[in-house]
Amino acid sequence: MGKGDKDFEQRLAVAVGRHLEQPAEIRDLHRLTGGAVAETWWFDAVAGSETHEMILRLARYEEADNSFYVSKRTEAEIQILANTANVPAPNVYFILEAADNIGTGYVMQRIAGESIPRKILRDEQYTGARDLMARQCGGILCRIHAMSHDSISGLKILKTDQQLVDQYAMYESFDEPRPVFEFAFNWLKANAPEDPAPCLVHADFRNGNLIVGPEGVRSVLDWEMAHLGDPMEDLGWLCVNSWRFGNIDKPVGGFGEREDLFAGYEAAGGRVDPEKVQYWEVFGTLKWGLICRFQSLMHLSGSVRSVELAAIGRRVSETELDLLQLLT
Repeated sequence: MGKGDKDFEQRLAVAVGRHLEQPAEIRDLHRLTGGAVAETWWFDAVAGSETHEMILRLARYEEADNSFYVSKRTEAEIQILANTANVPAPNVYFILEAADNIGTGYVMQRIAGESIPRKILRDEQYTGARDLMARQCGGILCRIHAMSHDSISGLKILKTDQQLVDQYAMYESFDEPRPVFEFAFNWLKANAPEDPAPCLVHADFRNGNLIVGPEGVRSVLDWEMAHLGDPMEDLGWLCVNSWRFGNIDKPVGGFGEREDLFAGYEAAGGRVDPEKVQYWEVFGTLKWGLICRFQSLMHLSGSVRSVELAAIGRRVSETELDLLQLLT
């Protein structure tokens, strides 16, 4: 099971019992696959006559080393706020404390549904959902961008030029020249739009971070890259080819059209700038290529040994091809 097996389970039971204010028994505890910067643990907590279906989100390594991600506390605070703003996100039961001796993270509600893109895009039971999801995503993103974020600690304002500087610094740290990436950086610098008033940006809103049922989107996951910035960044990211998982003729997550995404956004009260969305699609494609390289190097350097991180390095070349198709 990992994490000290029974000892980990017992400490988790004590933490859950503290929140529920009665003794709790942990059942069916197991770690889910996926998640490069956080561990996700599935379990049931039995307290009295009730069974609570829960998920533990746990930082994989020291958060001080990860300037690209918000802390798990901030991530939890955002989800709590989202629930008050009609944004579908798992309810947060509690945030871990140092005395829990488990790590840095929080426990949230487990939402039934599917998050594996291959199944969402191919299984017959999601046929109806695929017809609705682009418009639904537009509405959800508009509500995220309208959220009042003053109460959230630890959110950075990321202006476009600063994001370019940060991404280029990451690129240079690899000491590995890639002409396509250089070409993309030059294009992005030359075509950078004006920054609007900053709003809350999810920054990883895509197929794979959505829980889906036959009726469409049920919940939005993985708020760890959230920041304050241009709302069009989220729309562009959702259209990056990597998140279509082979359905390249459906630019929105492999399931929908840009027109439906934009219509859903504007029906919820927002305004779409298609040129900015295209800019952020290019930016997102480059950013994902850099993330792939960064994550593979975490494994190769020995700092985090993971087959998943090692395998993700092969996707760098995919993003180079995507950039050439977008810019030529």
